Amino acid sequence: MKSRLPIATLTASAAFLIALAVSEGYAPAVVKTAADPVPTGGFGSTKNEAGQPLQLGEALPPVRALVVLRAHVTRDEACFQRSLPGVKLTQGEYDTYLDFVYQYGCGTWQKSTSRARLLAGDYQGAADAILRYRYSNGVDCSAPGNKTCSGVWTRQRERHARLIAEIDGAEK
Repeated sequence: MKSRLPIATLTASAAFLIALAVSEGYAPAVVKTAADPVPTGGFGSTKNEAGQPLQLGEALPPVRALVVLRAHVTRDEACFQRSLPGVKLTQGEYDTYLDFVYQYGCGTWQKSTSRARLLAGDYQGAADAILRYRYSNGVDCSAPGNKTCSGVWTRQRERHARLIAEIDGAEK
């Protein structure tokens, strides 16, 4: 059985950081694409170590990209922890919701149904609400045959599956 701990005692795991770097992929320079119009580089980062927006064409060698990734996660993590006073999570739940915050930002997280459900102690409802985030640039990424953003939907389904496994394995 996995224990739920006060959120203030948890931190992003090394496994989370490695999985995030792998899932984001590595870009040695900051680019902007039609699918991702925000300048992004390294391991999916949009801001540098100081929290300033990355500049198009800026070089991000691997070690610096990891430093930028950790700085980005640290900023997201502080906001994430403040948003859930009194909530207890397993390490797996913590890492999975933090992954959501990394992708969508803390502002979106703070308005999310998942956050509201966690504050109410509804872990199942919080996990299920993750599936509401299936759009990218107005396109429903869960639509059958979608070829423009199916990865968004795949990532949400993976998060949901991880959360359900954590709920099933958590001490009641």
